[in-house]
Amino acid sequence: MRTVVVYESMYGNTHAVAQHIGDAAGRRGEATVIPVDQATPEMIAGADLVIVGGPTHMHGMSWSMTRKGAVTDAQKHDTSDDIDPDAEGPGLRDWFHDVATVDGIAAAAFDTRLDGAPALTGRASKGISRRLHHHGFDEIAAPESFLVDKENHLRPGEAERAGQWCDDLLGRIVPT
Repeated sequence: MRTVVVYESMYGNTHAVAQHIGDAAGRRGEATVIPVDQATPEMIAGADLVIVGGPTHMHGMSWSMTRKGAVTDAQKHDTSDDIDPDAEGPGLRDWFHDVATVDGIAAAAFDTRLDGAPALTGRASKGISRRLHHHGFDEIAAPESFLVDKENHLRPGEAERAGQWCDDLLGRIVPT
């Protein structure tokens, strides 16, 4: 089983979730956790499962404007150390423009978002899910959200829940 976890991260939360997902996948096969700017079509083509995640910005997937705004905001508030090392690269919207149409590779979408009602916070995973479907991926689960608090830290238990979610996804492909 070969799993590829592609992530976009601004403050490190989505990166952390992606890493926990990759750790869980690695216990059942080969797993690659890769920032979106390094995820090549060749990596995706050889995967049994592709899991794609990003942060929720302005109720959906980030835009180049919201990504730049997050970096600027962190610099303005002297929290630029909190910015993920890959934050200034391209985001998932750009990446999806270059993703080839695939034929039925299993996939799942996730996001990180504020802890609150999805109608109020939005969910990037819905847009990620639509794009996966558009490119021919076979989604094996509903989009999932992992929650952050108002200080922009993962809520307690969310990292562990990410690993459990991955175990569930893998069980849908290859029963334990």
